[in-house]
Amino acid sequence: MIRTEENNTFIQEEGDGVIAIHFNRIRREIKPLHGINNSPVTLGEPLPELREAGIPYVRLHDTGGDYGQNRFVDIPNIFRDFDADPMDPDAYDFAFTDAYLKGLAASGMKIFYRLGVTIENGFMVKPLRIHPPADFLKWAKICEGIVNHYNNGWANGFHYNIEYWEIWNEPEQPAMWTGTMEQYFEFYQVVSRYLKKKFPALKIGGYASSGFCAYTKPEAAAIPKFRNMLVWFEEFLRFVRANRVPLDFFSWHYYPATIEDLRANSQYVDEQLQKYGFDSLEVIFDEWNYMDWSIENRFDAMKEMPGAAFVAAAFCAMQKLNIAKAMYYDALPNREYCGLYYFPSRMVTKTYYCFRMFDVLYRLGKEAECVTPEKDGIYGLAATNGSQCAALISNLNQRDRSLTLRLDGTAGVKPKCTVLDANQVFVETEMLWKTDECLRLPARSVILLEWK
Repeated sequence: MIRTEENNTFIQEEGDGVIAIHFNRIRREIKPLHGINNSPVTLGEPLPELREAGIPYVRLHDTGGDYGQNRFVDIPNIFRDFDADPMDPDAYDFAFTDAYLKGLAASGMKIFYRLGVTIENGFMVKPLRIHPPADFLKWAKICEGIVNHYNNGWANGFHYNIEYWEIWNEPEQPAMWTGTMEQYFEFYQVVSRYLKKKFPALKIGGYASSGFCAYTKPEAAAIPKFRNMLVWFEEFLRFVRANRVPLDFFSWHYYPATIEDLRANSQYVDEQLQKYGFDSLEVIFDEWNYMDWSIENRFDAMKEMPGAAFVAAAFCAMQKLNIAKAMYYDALPNREYCGLYYFPSRMVTKTYYCFRMFDVLYRLGKEAECVTPEKDGIYGLAATNGSQCAALISNLNQRDRSLTLRLDGTAGVKPKCTVLDANQVFVETEMLWKTDECLRLPARSVILLEWK
């Protein structure tokens, strides 16, 4: 793309692309999309790399590994004898969860607490903790004790002001719930009503759906367990609406290989919420990652540029979708799905730096209009606070691309350019500028531009 001096217009050159950013056209707040699930377990010590990345939320699910290491977060780890009195502080074992949450709070993250149990991938041998609780109301009272401990100082507790409390996780999965759909609905109704009555200011929701690939993928639609996820979703919304059950947010999960697939699933969620009268309900995408099942080293790819470029593009796309918050799965270093740390070194990955890059925009606060050639695999997002501006650009292509910047609101100032690609990790560079207006995007790269 070149500018002609005569009329200040642009002419398309073969192979080039254009990004138009108007910093004087404000869209909305930049959303907290760079949340995570879990973290390294430090037992109280802060995590400076997560503070530096500005991680806004950390969701507590599958914390510590199988069965929560028999120590963390899960209801059976905190309340070990279900026959005990939930009003008795001595019936609770908060020790390890206290230590873990201290480290999270010291790292500047807000806690998103999943009330329930860890997934049991060996359920086919013997399910241990994924049965419906024997007494739904008593289980709700145990949750009350946990809320009081972490928010109101009960039982030598804390005042973390944890706002979001999610009831269970993926109950439509046999690895998470041995009961029926109807049992889960009744369980959710009892627990949500009790907690909402006790803590009306808190946000109570769920059900952390496994996702809706049967809607977007014909091969998945042919498999009963995937079709069943669609049934659960519609029946849950129908049940909540008919019985006036508290639902402050709806949470769902998905592991897409393309941005188009992510967008299609998000749009399906919107359609169903609108269909059942939940147009204004907060939607939280609290498990996601890059997952291309067509490549053999897909879990390694999460940490390298295929995963990093996808994560940056997903941040750009989710800002424009009906997703209020998002939480990446996962940041526990020894977990296969962890894309933020190498194991066993616990050094941060290339994907980690996308979270730092996005946080620059998040801290600026306001989304500015940004138009990129998404159909050509180029995704972008821009932000400003009125005096400073930034843009995040991701090239998903496996080849270099040229990009001409068309800018309003930068007063002609050349931006600082930070690059993330196969050879450079979060490096400030001048080498990508072909001209004052044309930027070269390396194959599978992420670029952060900052105007100060």
